Amino acid sequence: MSSAGREVRLDVGRRARIGLDEAILCETKTPEQLSHILDEAADGGRTMLLTRLSEPQFQALRAEHAAVLDYHALSQTGIFGAIAPPEGPARIAIVTAGSSDAGVAHEAARTLAYAGVACELVCDVGVAGLWRVLEQVDRLAEMDVVIAVAGMDAAMVSVIGGLVPGLVIAVPVSTGYGVARRGETALYSSLTSCSPGVAVVNIDNGFGAACAALRAVAHARANRADPVGAANAR
Repeated sequence: MSSAGREVRLDVGRRARIGLDEAILCETKTPEQLSHILDEAADGGRTMLLTRLSEPQFQALRAEHAAVLDYHALSQTGIFGAIAPPEGPARIAIVTAGSSDAGVAHEAARTLAYAGVACELVCDVGVAGLWRVLEQVDRLAEMDVVIAVAGMDAAMVSVIGGLVPGLVIAVPVSTGYGVARRGETALYSSLTSCSPGVAVVNIDNGFGAACAALRAVAHARANRADPVGAANAR
């Protein structure tokens, strides 16, 4: 067995356990490790989501792997193999405070697309021009989940959290000058939000926010499909 084979063990049973597939974090993986992972996926006829896949890493993939990988440079994500398009109306919105937050937002959107769940992107509506997010409130209030992606002071998170009834998941982003401290200030601001019930994931973690949203939406769908059974289960 190659060294890459000894270093990698795919969790093929994760979907059966928790309803979410394993995703491959590529950021520090070697070309040999990525090749081994994609060989296993191809041999098993499995689709796979790759995150933090840089353009140099993508360019270094073997031709047969690159040919079946849908690569999105802005989000640094790759979807290996064919997936079905999302079904039904969007019940999740991804909202960005600024265009600098787009990469993280698209990582979340690509994660949802991989899972077959539609989402709606609402971009560049930060509180420096408060009217922009206020214009979107009625639409956002219809969503089961709003993923709020914001850097700097992350003030948009609290604004949205105080205006919509659905689950708000904050994604602090590493944008901003000086004491923004590569997302730490946005993280602390989100954690100390006075809007009740805001959930917070790690800095730049669009993937994690999307996974939290998927869990919430799956629960909401189950309640809509069988409200009596869901009530009895509680």
